[in-house]
Amino acid sequence: MVAEGADEPRREWWASEDFWRKCAIFVTGFMALVLVMLTFHTLTVIEAGSEAGRVPAYSVINHRIGYEFDEQRNFAVPVIGPPAPLFGEMLSEEEARRLVDHGKLTVQARNCMNCHTLLGNGAYYAPDLTKAWLDPGWGNESAREILMTRFLDDPIANARTFGTGRRMPDPNLTEAELRGVIAYLKWMSAIDTNGFPHGFTPLPQGPLTGGGR
Repeated sequence: MVAEGADEPRREWWASEDFWRKCAIFVTGFMALVLVMLTFHTLTVIEAGSEAGRVPAYSVINHRIGYEFDEQRNFAVPVIGPPAPLFGEMLSEEEARRLVDHGKLTVQARNCMNCHTLLGNGAYYAPDLTKAWLDPGWGNESAREILMTRFLDDPIANARTFGTGRRMPDPNLTEAELRGVIAYLKWMSAIDTNGFPHGFTPLPQGPLTGGGR
């Protein structure tokens, strides 16, 4: 039995509620600051044409895009080659941006991610579109634009099921939307995705020398 007026047992500093309350406030504030800094850094890295080089400028669609193994990073990375303009037309950066943006908005409007995967987001019912421009299913470089155009214009008549029996519904694209989607797919194939999708093998193409990353 403790005598009246006796001192209460002394509590160690690390057992103090006040100490841990202050620690929680400090850690929360510090991590919030780190999150803000990381957000701003991420925005600069993912900006098209930024110095980070992970996301290319829109005018990359004027060039041949390859995919080669990088010994240092131990996975395949996009390689920008010599001029190979989409639809045979060299575009300025602004013209290319408008075309790619139109394609991106078309892909979003048609809910393509309900079936496909784009940059790791979406579904796996249909083929991953992250590197669709480089997909060996198009056969070769010279036939690619024609086959992509025909398929997107009429996917039912030009079905490419590869034994799955799955058929893509007709997205009813206008000519401008069709060209925009193909431009978007070409641009997206040039994004450095840290080797995603793993094990992807691109279709055969011409030499990649004469361009720049």
